[in-house]
Amino acid sequence: MPTQKILCVAEKPAIAKAVANHLGGGRVNPRAIRGNQYVKNYEFDFNFQPWGNCSVVMTSVLGHLTGLDFDKKYKSWKSCPPSQLFEAETDITIDKDKQALATNIQQQARLAKILFIWTDCDREGEHIGGEVRDQAKKGNPRILVKRAKFSNTERAHVVHAAHTPIDMDERQVNAVAARIELDLRIGSSFTRLQSLQLQSLDEQLRDQIISYGSCQFPTLGFVVDRYSRVRSFKPETFWLIKLIHVRDRIKVNFSWRRVHLFDRAVVTIIFEACLDVKLAKVTKVQQKPTSKWRPLPLTTVDLQMQGSRFLRMSSQQIMSVAEKLYQKGFISYPRTETDQFPKEFDFNAIIQRQTQGNPWGPYAQQLVNGGFRTPRSGRHNDQAHPPIHPVNFAALDALDAQEKRVYEFVCRRFLACCSEDAKGQATDIEIVWGSETFHTHGLLVLERNYLDVYVYDKWESSQQLPDYTLGETFEPTEANMVDGKTTAPGYLTEPELIGLMDANGIGTDATMAEHIQKIQDRSYVNTRPQAGRGRNSVQEFIPTTLGVALIEGYDNVGLDVSVSKPFLRKEMELKMRAICEGRKTRTEVVQESLDQYREVFVKTQREIQVLKDSVTKYVVNGGTV
Repeated sequence: MPTQKILCVAEKPAIAKAVANHLGGGRVNPRAIRGNQYVKNYEFDFNFQPWGNCSVVMTSVLGHLTGLDFDKKYKSWKSCPPSQLFEAETDITIDKDKQALATNIQQQARLAKILFIWTDCDREGEHIGGEVRDQAKKGNPRILVKRAKFSNTERAHVVHAAHTPIDMDERQVNAVAARIELDLRIGSSFTRLQSLQLQSLDEQLRDQIISYGSCQFPTLGFVVDRYSRVRSFKPETFWLIKLIHVRDRIKVNFSWRRVHLFDRAVVTIIFEACLDVKLAKVTKVQQKPTSKWRPLPLTTVDLQMQGSRFLRMSSQQIMSVAEKLYQKGFISYPRTETDQFPKEFDFNAIIQRQTQGNPWGPYAQQLVNGGFRTPRSGRHNDQAHPPIHPVNFAALDALDAQEKRVYEFVCRRFLACCSEDAKGQATDIEIVWGSETFHTHGLLVLERNYLDVYVYDKWESSQQLPDYTLGETFEPTEANMVDGKTTAPGYLTEPELIGLMDANGIGTDATMAEHIQKIQDRSYVNTRPQAGRGRNSVQEFIPTTLGVALIEGYDNVGLDVSVSKPFLRKEMELKMRAICEGRKTRTEVVQESLDQYREVFVKTQREIQVLKDSVTKYVVNGGTV
């Protein structure tokens, strides 16, 4: 007979169902809860090693259970000057559609001695776990609280997590609470200021919320900066020397070491001096083995960058699909900064499952038969989750079109990590003609190895070079002085934008896709397929007139630290990490960040006409960059 009752709470219904079925061994009694059609209570018995045989109720929430909002006297946009929102009273709220979940947790906690939290093991999941704990303690103040540490829903992994509960990390809970408060106060004050001041300038802005976010604006800033560089680009003419030599019926193109110069007269003098010499001399002939390294284990940022490049999907679509695949038990938790597998990772079991079928099944079998190599280790480890990898076999015909693409990418990437680097032979030939050096490069791919499974990488043999001997001389078959023009950079693509956000600390690996989507939803940017790249091209971002007006307006206000640049938000993100590491408190971080943004707000409010002028120039009068 069970000795005590335990309440388990997951972050999502699919995880609750999967965990309940694994722990209950098929003997699970699902019960509907009043007031919510998506969440169920699963009842079963399970022997937890720390607590013995227990009667279990497994339920879930639907992401965040609570929200933070201003006291109702500040709800109306004209209830107070926007600057007051930096210190206005706030309340923790529960939306009407979440009230039934909170009630369910309180009721179940009254009957339980232990609360075992199964929210996702990341910063956001820890905060959701804190919300669950607070509701449970309303029902039972003496309830013991523990959490499960897990990164996928495979049965053995879930059972191990059930047997080895850990304590919640209050520092992570506090870091997210600080970020939520800062986002509310900063976002609301700037959004109200912008909207109230700018809506009256033009009919098309009258009903539009002109929102501000401390991640949203630097993200928009990257797009506008690249757009401005493209639009203001002026091509320059350059000149270069092209040298061709035909040997054994092979046409060899030698590249000029200087690449090109912008002074025609100088290139003319150099070229004529070379023509006078006639013979070129071979000064270097080098053949050496070369490799193309297999990829590193997969992180969230890399999944979004490579996925948006190769899968014809936006980063937000990719993350949404990856989340579904995780909830179905097919891949590991898709939010991780880690690019190194733990020493105890069971590669063989995972690879073995991929031999069952799918186009990469025979390749997986080769790895099982002796082709396996321990994956490379990157430099990042968030100490929470392993790199993204397949967990269970999924037949492609059981998945929808988008799930197929993401699952296939994750599988092929994992198998590529466990493979040998591609091997080849590189040939480098250098010649001197007159006073100038020219060179050519050849590649012969000898062993494709990981490239056979990782179809997203390309490494092709070049035309075979004829034999040259060190010290020999020859007369070039053809030499010309040619001109060209510098070309503008392209508009910012989604992989490039994610890379910039990652490098500058804008958002977390889990939220970047949301910020990118937000600037589209707010009509600050539009997307279109990259020109000249065919139907498989990646999306590029073009700012709207409003997007350009806002960024240029803030830049013209003359702030010491512009809100369109990443510095303020990056600093805030570093402070969140300091809370997690115990170096700062939640109160310190909130106060420091509010002081910084309040200074920016006051100057913006004082110089609001500058922002209005920018919106008038671009949105009202249709100005161009």
